[in-house]
Amino acid sequence: MPSSSAETDYSIELIEQILAFRGPARLCYSILRAEDPSHLAEPLRLYILGYLDEREFEGKRLLDFGCGSGASTVALASLFPRTEIIAVDLVEGNIPVARARARHYGVSNATFLVSPGPTDLPAQIGVFDFIFFSAVYEHLLPEERRALMPKLWRSLRSDGVLFLNQTPHRYYPLEYHTTGLPLLNYLPSSLAFWLSRRFSKRIAMSSSWDELLRGGVRGGTEREILKDLRAAGEGIPQLLEVNRLGFSDSVDVWYSLSMARRPLKIKAVMRVVFKATSRVTRSTFMPDLNLAIKKSGL
Repeated sequence: MPSSSAETDYSIELIEQILAFRGPARLCYSILRAEDPSHLAEPLRLYILGYLDEREFEGKRLLDFGCGSGASTVALASLFPRTEIIAVDLVEGNIPVARARARHYGVSNATFLVSPGPTDLPAQIGVFDFIFFSAVYEHLLPEERRALMPKLWRSLRSDGVLFLNQTPHRYYPLEYHTTGLPLLNYLPSSLAFWLSRRFSKRIAMSSSWDELLRGGVRGGTEREILKDLRAAGEGIPQLLEVNRLGFSDSVDVWYSLSMARRPLKIKAVMRVVFKATSRVTRSTFMPDLNLAIKKSGL
């Protein structure tokens, strides 16, 4: 149970709708994703506007891929009220909850659609200026990532930007997302699978490796994502740098958000280590991937 309590002004009907679909264990967490700004809205704001000015989104089309029950869409609609948002999700049951949540917040610039499959988009969905993955990429199986990312890249206009955030870094020392075990993702799959079932209290002994992958155990990396985008055969994926809102890089944004939620002195040391590791590896290193990738060079 990620969260055991939540304070909300949701109607009883909406709470019951979320409960019926998410179940008791995920009810409070699902509410907090939209109601508590520190869970989603504020991270999205900083990780988006750390790269681009909000005026660049006015009059544009934005795809919220893997919208779930609508928390990310509501946050994006509030941040960009003059942007057309198309929100899609693979799980059909998510869409009625997302629509009800959007009505609660008075969202009028978002359309919710069911995705026909994990590697497909709804027919005639068009092209987009921005594509968002919020806590979605890690739940795709490896073959789905390789099939889906090129398709999405082709759906992005020239000079458009793909944002990917809140995905666990594949090589962060603690696999905190699914198993809670240290150093797990440095190990081969067979050994990681055995250790997960043997020592993790979060998963069932009956879990398969594919179920753990679907749960997000392997996270992702910049190099993997860029490789899959290049496979589309059009445009050049260009990683943008955080340079706004007083931040100099993504590590600064992580530090600001992390300290706001749980201030600890050790995080100042972690910040220095993350920055140094990023310089050495030439790849941003911190617990989560938070990327903005521009489609350039057409």
